[in-house]
Amino acid sequence: MALFGNSSNPTIKDSIFTKVKDLAYSGPTMTVKGSVIKTFILLSLTVVSASYTWYLFSTGTNLSSWMYGGIIAGFILSLIISFSPRTAPYLSQLYAVAEGLALGALSVYFENAFAEIYPGIVSSAVALTLLTALIMLFCYQTRLIKVTNKLRSIITVAVISALAFYSIILILSLFKVSTAFFHSSSLLSIGISLLLVVIASAMLLLNFDFIEKGSKSNVPKYMEWYGAFAVLATLIWLYIEILNLLSKIARR
Repeated sequence: MALFGNSSNPTIKDSIFTKVKDLAYSGPTMTVKGSVIKTFILLSLTVVSASYTWYLFSTGTNLSSWMYGGIIAGFILSLIISFSPRTAPYLSQLYAVAEGLALGALSVYFENAFAEIYPGIVSSAVALTLLTALIMLFCYQTRLIKVTNKLRSIITVAVISALAFYSIILILSLFKVSTAFFHSSSLLSIGISLLLVVIASAMLLLNFDFIEKGSKSNVPKYMEWYGAFAVLATLIWLYIEILNLLSKIARR
């Protein structure tokens, strides 16, 4: 998750509304419909750019620079957007392209690495990501799952814990300490990945809640891009974790 930007989505914080809301502002305001349209725009940009790096692989191009370049650019852009929502209308689209380039390269790696034991692992991960997002959207819209203050706190703590876990894994890797407990195909490793998938899925509820609250708070229209950015960041995290989970299951 951490490799592909600020997947913790600080945009879910209610305090963001007070930061961007101007009592004297009388222009167009954020709407749910506008956020949905912009989310589809960002998703389309991500898919197109991912398809481009997939195409480059077929031409024999080394994708390492594309992947790491996309990761670094996406991370920097996500930080700027998170701390400066006004940049979202411009930088969120660049973020989507950067993440797409990185995801395309990563997907090619998984597709080829598991070609024999799990052909089509990428398409399975994409399908499961979309299915999970639709299920969470259904649960949110029907209020099958209500985003209460208590649930919001639980999910926030879970996301922060996930970030701390990723940081520990990164530090251990830098010091050449074995992280097989996470990267192997053991039941413990699969269990950890499954938990991360659940946390990422729950994060979507907060994203949906953020967009709905924003549309009722009369915040400036550029916040539609901010909400779309938050949803995209979570979907990317979810996709990576599902892909990782499927790869571990395949290796068993």
